[in-house]
Amino acid sequence: MRRQGWPTSWLLTDERMGKDLATAIARAAEAGAGIIVRHHTSGRDERRRIAQAVRESGAVLGIARDVALAAELRADLVHNPDGGTDLPFSLSVHDHGEAEAAAQRPAAMVFVSPVFSTRSHPGAKVLGEAQALALARAACHPAIALGGMDAERGATLMARGFHGWAGIDCWLRT
Repeated sequence: MRRQGWPTSWLLTDERMGKDLATAIARAAEAGAGIIVRHHTSGRDERRRIAQAVRESGAVLGIARDVALAAELRADLVHNPDGGTDLPFSLSVHDHGEAEAAAQRPAAMVFVSPVFSTRSHPGAKVLGEAQALALARAACHPAIALGGMDAERGATLMARGFHGWAGIDCWLRT
């Protein structure tokens, strides 16, 4: 896995964060984390507002899917782009097929998930550490562990070969 100059911790936003979103953005930015605006069911104006808050925080800004919005806001990264892009992009990897497909693309990084059980995807089959590491290696890009993560689990997985870790709920905990 190649390592790049990307943050080693990430916040992925979602609608469940509600009024606690600003707190999560502030905590992630203070920790030097990148932040991907991933509010899939929110309108473009709401995603733009959140992205502007991320920009104001000084964090690395990623936009999920929407290449046009990412270009408009001069995002640093597009996560799972919905079309071609000249911006750096990341991809989700959940299985070996997705890892092999990612290895064929010039992705900046991959987000391997779910490593552990997670509240955002209850009942989803988890990969576990060994399978997650195997997928990360197969993807041939810097890999970010996602799913049931926090700083402690992230540090453990980084020591074993991941570039970093990402979470949602962990940024809400005090």
